[in-house]
Amino acid sequence: MKFKLITDSHDALTGMRLAGIEGVYAETAQDAEKELNACIADENTGIVLITEGLASACAEFIDSIKLSESSTLVVTVPGSKNEQTHDNMMRYVREAIGIKI
Repeated sequence: MKFKLITDSHDALTGMRLAGIEGVYAETAQDAEKELNACIADENTGIVLITEGLASACAEFIDSIKLSESSTLVVTVPGSKNEQTHDNMMRYVREAIGIKI
């Protein structure tokens, strides 16, 4: 089972790559929906992480995925737009790989 990140933040993409999680950059909600469909079609992807900015932009689409019989779990994670969010992302990375960045 693979993790995949869909984000509108280059910082989140870099942080998750440091933790070993592949990701893609999506500028718009349409790009995010396209990537979500690709993740659902890929049977090896089990968990999709999506930053809160994109998640709120395509909330109805994500809700429909969560309510369907899809085996893919979609989880919203904080982006890196403010200091508190930046600290949360660094905490995720620290917990995942065991080092402080």
